[in-house]
Amino acid sequence: MATKKKTPLRKCTGCGEMKPKTELVRVVRSPEGDFSMDLTGRKAGRGAYVCRDLDCLRAARKAHRLERAFSCAIPAEIYDRLEEELMQGE
Repeated sequence: MATKKKTPLRKCTGCGEMKPKTELVRVVRSPEGDFSMDLTGRKAGRGAYVCRDLDCLRAARKAHRLERAFSCAIPAEIYDRLEEELMQGE
């Protein structure tokens, strides 16, 4: 009898809720220092998760939660680009 594989839970940096990893989008800082959205969850680098909702990304931006997750300052242009990518994915 095959057992069902558990879906890992991750915490959204915007709303703070624990959700299945498949419902979230990974924000990645590559080893070179570039930030991007990782829809597959497989890019190399440090990652933080956010819901597929603009409100959660904006909440994370307002409270500087991504800065804490990556331990570095994130320019406003990066947030704007992440918002655009999130809107295109919807």
